[in-house]
Amino acid sequence: MVAEKYISSEELLKHNKPGDLWISIQGKVYNVSDWAKVHPGGDAPFLLMAGHDVTDAFIAYHPGTAWAYLEPLFTGFHLEGFQVSEVSKDYRRLAAEFSKQGLFEKKGHVTMYSLISVFIMLFIVVYGVVKSESVLVHLGCAMILGMLWIQSAYVGHDSGHSNVMSSRGFNKLAQILSGNCLTGISIAWWKWTHNAHHISCNSLDHDPDLQHIPVFAVSVNFFRSLTSHFYGRKLKFDSLARFFVSYQHFTFYPVMCVARVNLFVQTLLLLFSTRKVPDRALNIMGILVFWTWFPLLVSYLPNWPERFMFVLASFAVTSLQHIQFCLNHFSANVYVGKPIGNDWFEKQTSGTLDISCSSWMDWFFGGLQFQLEHHLFPRMPRCQLRKISPIVVELCKKHNLPYRSLSFWDANVRTIRTLRTAALQARDLTNPVPKNLLWEAVNTHG
Repeated sequence: MVAEKYISSEELLKHNKPGDLWISIQGKVYNVSDWAKVHPGGDAPFLLMAGHDVTDAFIAYHPGTAWAYLEPLFTGFHLEGFQVSEVSKDYRRLAAEFSKQGLFEKKGHVTMYSLISVFIMLFIVVYGVVKSESVLVHLGCAMILGMLWIQSAYVGHDSGHSNVMSSRGFNKLAQILSGNCLTGISIAWWKWTHNAHHISCNSLDHDPDLQHIPVFAVSVNFFRSLTSHFYGRKLKFDSLARFFVSYQHFTFYPVMCVARVNLFVQTLLLLFSTRKVPDRALNIMGILVFWTWFPLLVSYLPNWPERFMFVLASFAVTSLQHIQFCLNHFSANVYVGKPIGNDWFEKQTSGTLDISCSSWMDWFFGGLQFQLEHHLFPRMPRCQLRKISPIVVELCKKHNLPYRSLSFWDANVRTIRTLRTAALQARDLTNPVPKNLLWEAVNTHG
């Protein structure tokens, strides 16, 4: 019998650079340097978590069939002194139990109903714009279009996390159709940023979903001009950023109304960059479909004021979704640095906030009001998240971990309070001109 070889945690940590990526799963060490280049989820998870045990994250993001891919990557080493925390033991037991119950496969008919509703809304929008001359009808169509984009984005999100169709090919079709073609936002861009967000949840320098300098800063840590390891550049906190951040609690909602423009820009920047993009041509074709039908639809409106109203109103409706995503994370705990694999569960509970609502509102939030449940079990179909929520609550209570669930209103209040706190601290840094009563009033009650 061949004696097992061991490697220390310190030695494993040395293998955390591009071209030299090692990870540990259940105490066995794997060399994923080459696999990272072809990994369906991209290389971001490896670049973020290499050098650590990543068992919990592996279980969260992969079905049972993925274990077969590991053996060829085994280095022959085991992790010395490998231990599993009580939290991780309970989490893994829970994941196994959910799998045994078939919850990851019981997807219901959510995708079918969502797509049917999307195409019904699209028909109403096109018919209303083309056939009616009423300004109010056109305004109503714009609002319906915004809701269409919200629901279509949820389908793209679901299909990006797991197969919601009968095959991988149809699943990719659902992604391109619901993302690129209908919303103008590339599924390739979404996967690139979203995978990093899940792995490095609320890391100020690794989670792209918190990196909104110069417009927003959820933490005073951004005032030090942090380097974004996701974008590979410094998030410079200059005088312009100070000015914007100083009033971010006022500008938050107006910016959300036009936030979609930023997503369009980010999509184009990625698709026409030198970065390796999976299915680049397919993604570009899908974007071209959007930028064909949407301008054509707008052109049917009788004049430019109505066209402007239509576009702005449709964007403003989608702000509800952008706001929701911010509520889920902006006011939660943040940290600086890479995520560490062996506290993965704790990082998810620390960096998320749920939105409590009645079950009849699940369609509106796309299941993402159960943000912690989604982060812990990202492959779980949204129709199962309400069912597992009480179990997650009990697990958090058992290990004295935070479980935050607020109403939509209270979540907004908490988020604005977070933004205001950072805003007032940014104002202190600006060393303003001699204070007067107006300045005092803004600083005290702004």
